[in-house]
Order: sequence, then C-alpha cells, then structure tokens
Amino acid sequence: MKKKSFHKKEPEHKTNFKKPSSGNNASFNNPPQINEARRVLIGDNYQNVAFYRILLGVPVVYLPLILFPFVLLSGWLTYLHLKMIGAQNVMRYRDFLPERSSFRYNFKTQIIMEKRYFFSSWSRSVVFWMFNCTRYCPYSVALFQWHQYLVKVVENFWCPFKHSKKHTYGDGAIDKSYWHQREMDTRKLHPEDRDNPIWNNAQAKSR
Repeated sequence: MKKKSFHKKEPEHKTNFKKPSSGNNASFNNPPQINEARRVLIGDNYQNVAFYRILLGVPVVYLPLILFPFVLLSGWLTYLHLKMIGAQNVMRYRDFLPERSSFRYNFKTQIIMEKRYFFSSWSRSVVFWMFNCTRYCPYSVALFQWHQYLVKVVENFWCPFKHSKKHTYGDGAIDKSYWHQREMDTRKLHPEDRDNPIWNNAQAKSR
C-alpha cells in the first residue's frame, strides 16, 4: 500500500533568475562532469517520506554545529603542523570559501517559499534561507574540503606510497616527499612511488 504524501503540489511560479556572467560565475556555464551512477536520489523520494520522519529528521542536520569547532581546531592543528615543518604555499580555510559577490541572493533579493504547513513559518523567513545557504552550508563544505586537502598534503609528504585512492590526491600535490630528501631512502621506493608527480615535482616538470 502506497503511503499518503503530506506534501502539497505547489503551483509553478516564474522566477527572474540572474543570467550567469563571465568571471567568478564562468564555471556555472561549464559544470563538472556528473557520475550518474553516484547521483543521490532524494528529491523524488522526499515527496513520499512519512511526515513524522521529516519532522524528526530536519533538526538533525543542525547537530553537526556542535562539532564544527572541533573540526576547525583539527584543521588548524594540521595546518600548524605543516607550517612548523617548513611547508609554504599551503591553502587556508578562507581560500575554500565562496566569494561574497558570487552568491545568487542577498537579504534584499532572497526568495522564500510559499506556506506549506501551519508550523513552517521558517520557510518564509529570509533569515532562515540566508543563514543556511550563505553561511551554514557553504562554510561547512569549505571546512571539510580544507580539512581533506590538508590531510592529503600530510599523507603525500610522509607516506608517498600507492593505494587505490592515491590518484585522487592531486589537489594536495607537493614538491617532494619526506622519502625524497635523501638518495639512500629514495632508492628504496617503488619506481611508481619514486616518480609519482603528485609528490615529486621533478617528474611533473619533465612531463
């Protein structure tokens, strides 16, 4: 038996979207390739989710705010580690944040939703959408991207050894690893590890 949907079908509204321009928004016209096999199925399923699950599930997304300071501290300590051992040109958290001018909306232009439920006044609040879509979400994405980048740099330096995911570490590329400091140690490396351009810029330059 199919569950009754609690979601009302909203009438279509015409919205005047700004046409993406060149410069910071140029990537909008050239979106990255999408792996269809990994596309998350949520929009269609949401329409059939039981109402109580949505009521309980929505607040859960804000619980990570409790851990946000600890992730930030972990990233800062990793950044400090790299700087203390001599790393230069290391990206900072703010390098991963979107530019203010690139956001689609501001407080004056932010769109809001039509009323759905008696308690959903939050969806009609500009503050709600501005907080979530220009602060919480993009700042969280940037934080975890920065943290991932730093850990890749650390692993590329200390552990220049192949595994099945190492080819994805190119965004944390370095000039040379710890194992490339002395010829006697470099000779012990597997040829693929010794010549990998992710942690051996001599090989990268020769390509």
